[in-house]
Amino acid sequence: MRLDKFLKVSRLIKRRTVANEACDAGRVLVNGLVAKASQKVKVGDIIEIQFGTKSVKAKVLDLQETTKKEEAKELFCYL
Repeated sequence: MRLDKFLKVSRLIKRRTVANEACDAGRVLVNGLVAKASQKVKVGDIIEIQFGTKSVKAKVLDLQETTKKEEAKELFCYL
């Protein structure tokens, strides 16, 4: 699954366009490397998102094309 889509489906970032912008600005890392929005993510990958002075780190637990709001938090765990 594409990184930008995973960020939206998992609700780590609310909209796909915002996810694309964050990737283009170099604020999203996958396994420690700066990632493009089109990069494929798989179960077990570590995603780090930098929001200004804060940083969020999460591990991918599951991949789904769509998900309900309540189930979105089951796609990843915070580290």
